[in-house]
Amino acid sequence: MSVLCEDKPMSTTEDDEDAPPVKISVLGKIIQRAECRPVNDDTTYMKIKRQTFEMQNKPMRQVKQLERVVNTYKPKSNHFNNLEHDLRKKDEGKRSRLDKDKVMEILFSAFEKHQYYNVKDLVEITKQPVTYLKEVLKEICTYNMKAPHRNMWELKPEYRHYKEQSTSSDTT
Repeated sequence: MSVLCEDKPMSTTEDDEDAPPVKISVLGKIIQRAECRPVNDDTTYMKIKRQTFEMQNKPMRQVKQLERVVNTYKPKSNHFNNLEHDLRKKDEGKRSRLDKDKVMEILFSAFEKHQYYNVKDLVEITKQPVTYLKEVLKEICTYNMKAPHRNMWELKPEYRHYKEQSTSSDTT
């Protein structure tokens, strides 16, 4: 048997292919081998070992039985926000269809504020049923399916009129 020493290279990265190889050198020769064991009569050592073994086998989490029920909240059948929402829905009632021209006027005024709208927002603005609103939108708008304004409605070019065009036509 012999004692070997491993000299590591100075570079910090382990994946370098240009790094010099690890050098192994012989430092000495082992003449005699020795093994150490604790004395069997040493009760304190055995007690310490038993405690560490028991601590390792002890589960980290334990089930604890409660004596009484712990209520951190009182259950409610219907919360205040739900009741308020239901009352608002009843007051509004079902959405009724307005005349097509009135819906188009509302849509044109909305599109003067913003160029693109989501269906959900237009339903809130016009207060019309979704199916009826989509019928009207198909006539006067285009539906964008591509990235920047995905799932948004935009007025068709023939219905667009911006304030810049109207001011330039007034001056001429």
